Amino acid sequence: MRVVTTAQPLDVQPTPLALLLLGREADPKSERGVECPGDLPSPSDPDLVARARAAKEKLGDKVFILGHHYQRDEVIEFADVTGDSFKLAKDAAAKPEAEYIVFCGVHFMAESADILTSDDQKVVLPDLAAGCSMADMATAEQVAECWDVLTEAGIAGSTVPVSYMNSSADIKAFTGKHGGTICTSSNAKKALEWAFEQGEKVLFLPDQHLGRNTAVRDMGMSLDDCVLYNPHKPNGGLTVEELRNAKMILWRGHCSVHGRFSVDSVNDVRERIPGVNVLVHPECKHEVVAAADYVGSTEYIIKALEAAPTGSKWAIGTELNLVRRLANRFAAEDKEVVFLDKTVCFCSTMNRIDLPHLVWTLESLAEGNLVNRIQVDKETESFAKLALERMLALP
Repeated sequence: MRVVTTAQPLDVQPTPLALLLLGREADPKSERGVECPGDLPSPSDPDLVARARAAKEKLGDKVFILGHHYQRDEVIEFADVTGDSFKLAKDAAAKPEAEYIVFCGVHFMAESADILTSDDQKVVLPDLAAGCSMADMATAEQVAECWDVLTEAGIAGSTVPVSYMNSSADIKAFTGKHGGTICTSSNAKKALEWAFEQGEKVLFLPDQHLGRNTAVRDMGMSLDDCVLYNPHKPNGGLTVEELRNAKMILWRGHCSVHGRFSVDSVNDVRERIPGVNVLVHPECKHEVVAAADYVGSTEYIIKALEAAPTGSKWAIGTELNLVRRLANRFAAEDKEVVFLDKTVCFCSTMNRIDLPHLVWTLESLAEGNLVNRIQVDKETESFAKLALERMLALP
């Protein structure tokens, strides 16, 4: 005999995180992004390129488009300037006549541009879901709790915060308020040297790998001088003694793209391509940096390939869009450029900025509709700008 039961509807509610990941709801304090309003044109629309050109031409000098190196080629085509996050923010500030700054990058980059540009300029992010997983790994609440831990350990007064550019405006503001500075991957050593002139210890946010690599590889510290603060554990998972003995207190954060590269990747590419030069970004793990031939920022990588001799071979450990673009660019000079890992790895949030989002943004602005504006509140902006200005004053 078969028993038939009537299924009762389950009262299952999606979590706030699930809604964010689906591109719904809103959380202005999160780098995961929020809902993008409006109807996007279809990716298959054959007129997308023409529409983008027409809208940009209509806007004229009112719009200035910034394209980060990790963006898709279809987006880079329409960028007025390309570069890393800080270079682009400075470029925007140097273009006061542009009413609209369209930042083809991720959320923290657009925040930095808003901080450095005038009040009359409006910074726009084509897709509000273009965030940064690394920046999300350090929230204002977590960092404030960490500072309380350092205070209770009696070391906050001798600790200087240094925050990577890849952080939210809130974290930059915390850094400015507590006497610290911002750094990029190209000036991290100078920033740390400055910080150690101000205090005995550094709290490095939010990328542990850049902090560790700079301290050990560039400044001669030992791995024992570094401790890892885990915001998800009581007291960061550290004892008071460990905190007091450390020179570098590293935040437990990382880049999801650069963190994928491994020593196996390095060994494998050396076997496959005899004589290859391995060049990696300092956001990679310490053991990968140690195994590489060259280490440097995005701009360093580009300049190294420009200066490389004809016929040289390079395996690059950074985001795939840039590596592929460099491979195409230098093929004519008989320079072989390959991605360090066999696994294809784009920055998923950076790649949310695509041609349909750019077209929708430009057409909206051309019609007089301001969309997806990124605006940092005045108090946060003032302290974040103070931290950025300390960086600009570095020798």
